[in-house]
Amino acid sequence: MRFLLWILLAIFIAALFALVVETGGTTSGLSQIDMSSPTLKIALAAFVGILVLALLRERFSGAIKSALAWIAIVLLLAIGYTYRFEARGVADRVLAELMPGHAAGRGRVVEIARGRSGSFAVTAQLNGAPISMVLDTGASSVVLTPEAAKAAGLPIEVLSYTVTVDTANGRTRAAPVTLDAISVGGIVERAIPALIAQRGQLRTNLLGMSFLNRLESWEVRGDKLVMRGYP
Repeated sequence: MRFLLWILLAIFIAALFALVVETGGTTSGLSQIDMSSPTLKIALAAFVGILVLALLRERFSGAIKSALAWIAIVLLLAIGYTYRFEARGVADRVLAELMPGHAAGRGRVVEIARGRSGSFAVTAQLNGAPISMVLDTGASSVVLTPEAAKAAGLPIEVLSYTVTVDTANGRTRAAPVTLDAISVGGIVERAIPALIAQRGQLRTNLLGMSFLNRLESWEVRGDKLVMRGYP
């Protein structure tokens, strides 16, 4: 900053010297200065510059830093907006690896990473309520615990347990219901038949074939479950 001030001061002195030479180097000549003279304009500009920098020299560096910071923020926002869809896809895939059950993908194609237990945990929305489930291709229907059914807004107090089902704890009965909607990521299927297990008979909610059969396709690729819904 001081170096810049010295440069401007030298320019000012040089301009004044040139002005004196132009006017013959006398006091009378100075009184007849042409205000449109380029030399005079340079001298005045240098003088104003010195005054402004002298007044703002303490704040100048701070102002430059603030300006550069704002430019960087604007550039980052512009880049983020331009690549927002790609960034969202990357974030979904990272979350899918770190959070079992998180559905990654775009639109009607969803990928879910295999959990540590070897099964595919799925966080689905049942009638708008988030419910943790496990993919079970051996289950002919979606099967819910009473707690999950209550969270999904089903009237568990008036259910009729009329369907015989086989579970890990043996044969039991379940109540048939129809779910308004099941969504996994961007896939949404409506009017899905489901069963509600009796209390204490089921520890994990099962995402069975009554949902999977509604999809265009589904497959397991290594440690990834890929589901595609119809357009």
